[in-house]
Amino acid sequence: MTLKLGIPKGSLQEATLQLFGRAGFNILVGSRSYFPTIDDPEIECMLIRAQEMARYVSVGVLDAGLTGQDWIAEHELGDGTTGVLASIADLVYAKQSFGRVRWVLAAPEDSTFRAPQDLAGGTVATELVRVSREYFRKLGVPVSVEFSWGATEVKPPTLADAIVEVTETGSSLRANRLRILDTVMESNTQFIANRGALADPWKRGKIENVALLLKAAMEAHGRVGIMLNVRRADLAAVLALLPALQRPTISALSDEDWVALNTIIEERTVRDLIPKLKAARAQGIVEYPLNKIVL
Repeated sequence: MTLKLGIPKGSLQEATLQLFGRAGFNILVGSRSYFPTIDDPEIECMLIRAQEMARYVSVGVLDAGLTGQDWIAEHELGDGTTGVLASIADLVYAKQSFGRVRWVLAAPEDSTFRAPQDLAGGTVATELVRVSREYFRKLGVPVSVEFSWGATEVKPPTLADAIVEVTETGSSLRANRLRILDTVMESNTQFIANRGALADPWKRGKIENVALLLKAAMEAHGRVGIMLNVRRADLAAVLALLPALQRPTISALSDEDWVALNTIIEERTVRDLIPKLKAARAQGIVEYPLNKIVL
């Protein structure tokens, strides 16, 4: 038995491979191959563009895959709660960051367009055609939405009046002197599966196990473990300094006057926290990296 798994090719590829690496799966992509190797004999990988992933999972060519909410919506395949697709895990990561991306309506800075309604009768270029048409339909704004094959930011004002484009930071839009008029939708990565595959007990178990490890790797991102020793007399002062995922683990040491503490904290707080812990008379402070946190 093997699970046919789609890995998104393109902008999400590197971030996805890194996530799988933290989850414990080593995936190697050849320079010319669309079939990466993975160190799990029960999984077969295939590189598929995120724009097409939902379609191939929905028809059963792939059992599961990773793609964005935007492309699920673009292929009119629902939100993963109904139909042939099931959303297994909500994975909030993108090309450059661990966050959501936005599809925004943008127009030239020096144009007269200030709101979506100002584009009535105009032309909008985008890769996200169906979602954009539905957006303008709900607003009651008549526009012509055209498919863009890429380099969408350079099309206004000569080839289009405005665009609907995806952005994480907005830097590319600013570089092309475009002003955001509105947010069309927000999106993040989804781990999706074919409901037919989920009906197979073995495949369902495998998919759920992969999802568990991916979510555990996501939970560990930006966090570290910290352990230290402290006298019982100083315990209350040290505990007051420690933010914890749940509660710090406190263990007795051979010396009854001392205990050991172990907890998980945000990595960005470490440089401020360790001097405070030292000042509170903690000793043997050790910071260690985390790959997974299973909640």
